Amino acid sequence: MKGVNIEFKVGQGYDAHRFETGRRLVIGGVDIKYEKGLAGHSDADVLVHAIMDSLLGAAGMGDIGVHFPDDDPRWRGANSVELLEKVTRLLQDKGWWVNNVDCTVVAERPKLAPYIDAMRENLAKAMQTTPENVNVKATTTEGMGFAGEGMGMEAYAVASIIKRG
Repeated sequence: MKGVNIEFKVGQGYDAHRFETGRRLVIGGVDIKYEKGLAGHSDADVLVHAIMDSLLGAAGMGDIGVHFPDDDPRWRGANSVELLEKVTRLLQDKGWWVNNVDCTVVAERPKLAPYIDAMRENLAKAMQTTPENVNVKATTTEGMGFAGEGMGMEAYAVASIIKRG
């Protein structure tokens, strides 16, 4: 477009957490009925953590460990969606806006398909965008590897951010 200057960047994120008895399972800000939760300093929302790293990476602003270190008691038990809201504000303070996010959760169990629409809504709201700009997929590894053996969950995310000048 003539006269419009748009800067565009892409980042990727990854996270993994092991299962732990006695914790609730939160994925994409949605409570999932399951006998185990994910271990972590915060609520261990593996999907949100991967998304935060993809956004911070796109903006060249480090990772979630830089902004929310696990040795800082302020973040113990933190709601990861609230942390995603903070990351969104950090990006906006630098002039960046979320263009879109595409992510995948890897887990044998539980089945996540019934929760995906609610996840997209939560994530979009936290990133001040629309659910159409947030894609969430769930897959298995057919019994292979860390997630496939039921030891925990993994998540991958790719985000694009834009700045209009």
